[in-house]
Amino acid sequence: MSKFPIRQSVLNRRRSLSGELGLRYSLQVQARLLERPEFVAADCVALYSPVANEVFTEAVCDTALQLGKRVVYPRVTGDNMAFFAIDQRRELARGSFGVLEPPVGRTAALDEIDLAVIPGVAFDLRGHRLGYGKGFYDRAFAATTQRPLLVGFAFELQVVERLPSEGHDVQLDLLVTEARVVDFRP
Repeated sequence: MSKFPIRQSVLNRRRSLSGELGLRYSLQVQARLLERPEFVAADCVALYSPVANEVFTEAVCDTALQLGKRVVYPRVTGDNMAFFAIDQRRELARGSFGVLEPPVGRTAALDEIDLAVIPGVAFDLRGHRLGYGKGFYDRAFAATTQRPLLVGFAFELQVVERLPSEGHDVQLDLLVTEARVVDFRP
């Protein structure tokens, strides 16, 4: 099966999720990650700014900042994505594709990031994710030899049995939903 119909089907399901249910599920997803030893041990956490009914990340951001962790967000320039640190969420401003991005300034090298929470349209039970088709996360994390723990955030309605994958696709280490945490590491 090609990626396009899967992407459209899952996006339609996600769009149909009510704001109230999306918020409740997002809080459950974030709580599951905050309980994980991988989050507790991380000194630097990369997050995304949610769009189009994606799982929220605000509780993870606020908790990480309160714990004195370094929090970084991606910023897109052309075909590339780089990560920059913030001290508070209000520093984020509309950038590429209408997504909230950090200001240019305190850059974070990929090998400084311990845990990266990444979005997607669909996820499978083998650790694959289907994004929006631009490949920013795959390119960024394929380019480093010491990559962070990659954590997909999803609603259960985004989980499918199997996604088509390609050699350049970067595999997740964990998938966190409102119902479970799936660990793909050996």
